[in-house]
Amino acid sequence: MKIETRTVGDVTILDCSGKITLGEGTMAVRNTVRDILKTDGKKIVLNLADVNYIDSSGIGELVSTYTTVTNSGGQLKLLNLTNKIQELLAITKLLTVFQVFDNESTALASFK
Repeated sequence: MKIETRTVGDVTILDCSGKITLGEGTMAVRNTVRDILKTDGKKIVLNLADVNYIDSSGIGELVSTYTTVTNSGGQLKLLNLTNKIQELLAITKLLTVFQVFDNESTALASFK
């Protein structure tokens, strides 16, 4: 699991690649997001275009991260879901929780 962080305006984009699974993958997401929140980053986009696998722990980490960001007064949005991840979020009804975008500029414009 690799995460590249970049900033566009006041939005932090996390370009994730690899697998979000129990252990290293979930810890990478958790620690990166916590570091952003510590530096007062409140607008976060998780770009999952290059995530080729996510297990139940990975899904749980997305929910946990969403809760952490929201409770800190921030917003978390998902970008470029693969078909598999889209299906998983649909099955688990989490598509109703997350704001999901296919286009980076639309995702950036959605922040208030």
